[in-house]
Amino acid sequence: MRIILLFLCCFINASWAEDYSPWLKEFRPSSLSQQQQIEELAWFKQAAKPFQGITIRAISERINTHWYEATVIAPLFYQLTGIKVIHELSSEDDVVKKLQSQMDLGINYYDIYVSDSDLIGGHFRSNKVLSLSEFMREQGKQVTLPSLDVNDFIGLAFTTSPYNEILQLPDQQFANLYWYRQDWFARPELQQQFKAIYGYPLAVPVNWSAYEDIAEFFSKHVKQIDGHKVYGHMDYGKRDPSLGWRISDAWLSMAGMGDVGLPNGLPVDEWGIRRHGCRPVGASVKRGGALDSPAAIYAIQKYVDWLVRYAPPEAQKMTFSEAGAEIAKGHIAQQIFWYTAFTADLSHPDLSITDDNGKPLWRVAPSPRGAYWQPGMKSGYQDVGAWTLLKSTPLKRQQAAWLYAQFNVAKTVSLRKTMVGLTPIRESDIMSPEFTQRSEELGGLVEFYQSNARNEWTPTGLNVPNYPALSALWWQYIGRASDQKEDVSKIMQELAKSMDAALAKISHETRGACSPKLISSQDEALWLAHPGSPKPKLENEKPPGKTLAYSELIKQWQP
Repeated sequence: MRIILLFLCCFINASWAEDYSPWLKEFRPSSLSQQQQIEELAWFKQAAKPFQGITIRAISERINTHWYEATVIAPLFYQLTGIKVIHELSSEDDVVKKLQSQMDLGINYYDIYVSDSDLIGGHFRSNKVLSLSEFMREQGKQVTLPSLDVNDFIGLAFTTSPYNEILQLPDQQFANLYWYRQDWFARPELQQQFKAIYGYPLAVPVNWSAYEDIAEFFSKHVKQIDGHKVYGHMDYGKRDPSLGWRISDAWLSMAGMGDVGLPNGLPVDEWGIRRHGCRPVGASVKRGGALDSPAAIYAIQKYVDWLVRYAPPEAQKMTFSEAGAEIAKGHIAQQIFWYTAFTADLSHPDLSITDDNGKPLWRVAPSPRGAYWQPGMKSGYQDVGAWTLLKSTPLKRQQAAWLYAQFNVAKTVSLRKTMVGLTPIRESDIMSPEFTQRSEELGGLVEFYQSNARNEWTPTGLNVPNYPALSALWWQYIGRASDQKEDVSKIMQELAKSMDAALAKISHETRGACSPKLISSQDEALWLAHPGSPKPKLENEKPPGKTLAYSELIKQWQP
C-alpha cells in the first residue's frame, strides 16, 4: 500500500510539474524549491478564476527589468491566469504625468502603475492612493498571495507612509554609485604620472577634490589611451526633465547640503527643504532651508565646471538616456554617480569595457563626498520603482492588477527577474548563491546589495509634498546653470524662491496635519549661524584630495 501511495504521490507531483513546465522553465533560478513554485503558481491560477477574460493596463518606465516584465512575465501571467495585461513602457516623466492626471481627474487611464517611491510624500498626503496594507487586510485579502512575505522586501521602508501603511509594493531597485575604469587606474605608468602631478595615489576617490583631480588628469594630461581620446568625467546637461533627476537624486546631498539623519536628513533634506514635524516649511535659507545655501551653490558650480571642463563636449546637450549609453563606448575614465540599472548593458562580452572572458574592466564603489558632507548623512540615491494602485480604479480591476503586481515580485519569479534586470528587491534573492556567484561579473554590485551600506542610499523622502509639481522646477533652473550664461548663486536663489512659492501653493490646495506651511522669512545670517543645515560657507571648499585602494574602500560595504 505504501508503495502504491508513494507512486501516486510522485505521479501527481510529476503531473503538476508538467502542467507548470513553461513557468518552471523560465523562472529558474528561484529561492523556492520546485514544489514551492508549483504551489505559488497553483494559487495564482485559482485566485484569478473570477477575473477570466479581463484586460488590465499597466505602465512603467523603460528599463531592462520592465522590458522583461512586459515581454516575458505578462504573457506567461496571461497563459496561467487568463488575465491579459497590456504593460506599456514609457519615459519616467510620462509615467509621472499620467499618474498625476489620473489622480487629478479621477479617470482610470491605467489600472496600476510602477512609479518611483520618490512620490511617497505626495501619495500619503493626497488620499488618492490605495493603502496596500488596508487592501491586503480587506477587499484584496482573497487575492493576496499567502507567501508574499512583505518583510523580505529591502525597500519597503521607502514605500511606507508615516502612519505605517504600505502605499507601494517594491518592484525594482537600483542605486547611484561611483563608476570607474579599474584597468586604467591600475596601469603603472598612469599611477606614476598621477602621483608625480598630484602627490597622492591614483585610486578610488573618497572626496570631491580627488574626483576633480582625477577628472583633470585624464582629460588634460592623459588625453589618449591606446590611441583613443579619453575623458575624465561623464554627465549630461540638456534642458530636459531628466536633468532635474540628476540633481534631485542626491547630488546636493552628496555635496553635504542637508542635515545628518537617515533616510533623508533631519530637519533639512537633500532637496534643501526644512520641515517641522511632518510639515515642509521652506526651501530658502531665509526660511531655514538650504537650496540657496553655500553648500548648494558649491554643488551646482562643481556640476557645471566638471561638465564643461572634463566631459565630452556633446554631453552638454545629452539627456539621461543618451548619456547612460556613453560609457559603454570605452572613452570615459570615471563617473561620480552612475545608475546601476545600466549594469546589464555594460556586461556584454563584446564591449570594449569587458575583458576577453567577458569580465568587467570597470568597478562600482562608494561615491565620493563633497566638502560639506558629514558622517551620518545619506551617501547617495537609490531608486525604488513600486507597484501603485489608485482609489479611482474600480475594485475588480484593482484586484486583477494586484494579482499581476504580485506575480512580478513573487519568490517564484523574483530571483530570475533580478538575474535579468539586476535591480534586486528581496533579501532572499540578494543573499542567494546564484546572485552571489555573479560577483566577479557585476563589478561590485553584489557587494553593495549584500551590505548594510545600501540603507545609506535612499530615495526622495516623505517631506516632498508633491513630487511632480516640485521636480519640474529643478530642470528648468539647473538647465540655465548648465548653459553657463548666468551666475549659479543667482540661479539657486531664484530656484529656492520658486520652491517656496510652490510649497505655498500646495499648502493652499491641500489640507491636513502634514500640509506645507511656510514659516516667516528671517535674516540669512541667523540661519547660517544655527547648528546644522543650512551651513555657512567653508573657507576652503577644496581640501586635499584623498583616495583609497578599491580593496580597502569596498570593505565599507562588508556586513
